[in-house]
Amino acid sequence: MRAVLVFLLVSLLSISAVDSAGKNRKEKTKAPKTGTECSDWRYGNCVPSNGDCGGGFREGACEQQTRKMKCKVPCNWKKNFGADCKYRFETWAECDPASGLRARSGTLRKALYNAECLPTISVTKPCAAGKTKTRTKGKKAKPQDN
Repeated sequence: MRAVLVFLLVSLLSISAVDSAGKNRKEKTKAPKTGTECSDWRYGNCVPSNGDCGGGFREGACEQQTRKMKCKVPCNWKKNFGADCKYRFETWAECDPASGLRARSGTLRKALYNAECLPTISVTKPCAAGKTKTRTKGKKAKPQDN
């Protein structure tokens, strides 16, 4: 009699284990729907968690709903127009000897996360004193054995 009861108990446990393991993981972690799906999300800039670069969060809002998304600001990003505005730039202009700067302009190519971007921008950088590109892209020359 005990053997039959143990057998029934083990079979019940194995059936319940198979049933819970067979469910789709996405169904378990899916957030419940709020009834109305908003299609006009507006996202803010990526705000790093520590310092001025690295991993952080971006907040989004749509009607009365809010969301937080993970994002990342590259640590070499020092441009004032933000990482969410992508521009197509012209080539650099010749160096202006009066200011010691060279300039170029760019037109908006893409605005990520509905970011508010200027349609055209102008950027400058210091002129490189006597620096010219002499290296070509390609394989380095191997030293010759004499």
